[in-house]
Amino acid sequence: MTIAYLSLGLGLIGAFLPIMPTVPFLIVATWAATKGSPKLHHWLYNHKTFGPRLKAWDEHRAIETKAKWTACIFMTGSWFIMLYMTTGWILPTIAASVFISIGIYIITRPSPPA
Repeated sequence: MTIAYLSLGLGLIGAFLPIMPTVPFLIVATWAATKGSPKLHHWLYNHKTFGPRLKAWDEHRAIETKAKWTACIFMTGSWFIMLYMTTGWILPTIAASVFISIGIYIITRPSPPA
């Protein structure tokens, strides 16, 4: 239950801060809630905003096209901010490698069925 509530809290923070992801934390919260808190799992699955995305991931390992675009745009923006704010090349290069890897993973996931 601790993991479920901690992940839920981090996911909710991520809903308001562009530097924190939301959905990955909610996926972890949903997974942990199935183990320790059926009430929280039910709430997440029936939430009007998070529920459809979590169900699409659980049932089809799918990510909405809009979410794919949003994630890639925010990663790109974060990279440019990092490039502007740092003086060296090592951190932006590592970040670019991580962001590109994550972007490829996200883009190659299917979209949910209509």
